[in-house]
Amino acid sequence: MLNNRAVVVVVPAYQEEAHIGGVIETMPRFVDHIIVVDDASLDRTGAIAHGSGDERVRVIRHAERRGVGAAIATGYAAALELTQDADDAVAVMAGDGQMSPDDLERVLLPVVSGQADYVKGDRFGEPGVRRSMGLPRWIGGQVFSRLTSLAVGQPISDSQCGFTAIARGALLALDLPGLWPSFGYPNDLLGQLGARRARVQEVPVQPIYGSEISKLRLRHLPPIFFLIARAAARRARR
Repeated sequence: MLNNRAVVVVVPAYQEEAHIGGVIETMPRFVDHIIVVDDASLDRTGAIAHGSGDERVRVIRHAERRGVGAAIATGYAAALELTQDADDAVAVMAGDGQMSPDDLERVLLPVVSGQADYVKGDRFGEPGVRRSMGLPRWIGGQVFSRLTSLAVGQPISDSQCGFTAIARGALLALDLPGLWPSFGYPNDLLGQLGARRARVQEVPVQPIYGSEISKLRLRHLPPIFFLIARAAARRARR
């Protein structure tokens, strides 16, 4: 527990046999439950998670690949069964090891202390992030963040960062079945939160880039623009 609140971490994973073991092994002890959602991986991702020996781990496997957003929605639904208090926290840490466990407490604290409904990591304040992230990804992140900020009506520095935490109370208010299933889910989730006037905060986090390969492709970009436009429409209706 953290600040006397339960903490659940959802770990969406697809083809992460090289990294999932390390993600579980380095998970801080204040985490009560770890939900690994294996999105129909063809490698040993699920088997390694099952064999981790960590009693906090629960593995949920999709029978067919549904996308990272759908994996997170599955994990969120499972986390609701494991929590009770409105300020209990559900974090998301990717299965590729790009999110530092040293930053997890910083991401969670505004939620478990009742100061925020949703917290996002912000990678862009890290020195040298443009070089480590790569220029195309950095430019894309800047463009999407600015457009998302306009759409949801509050400043968002790093809309695409998946290192997040949400309060159970805010999670209950979301349309989880309607969450965009693939890349672009962060924009869709921010759109839902903005329409509900949720309190969103950002905290600095360290991006980690190693041997993992990004699964983002050019075909994912048009849906992200669509989701940003939909977020603006939702806000206008509310």
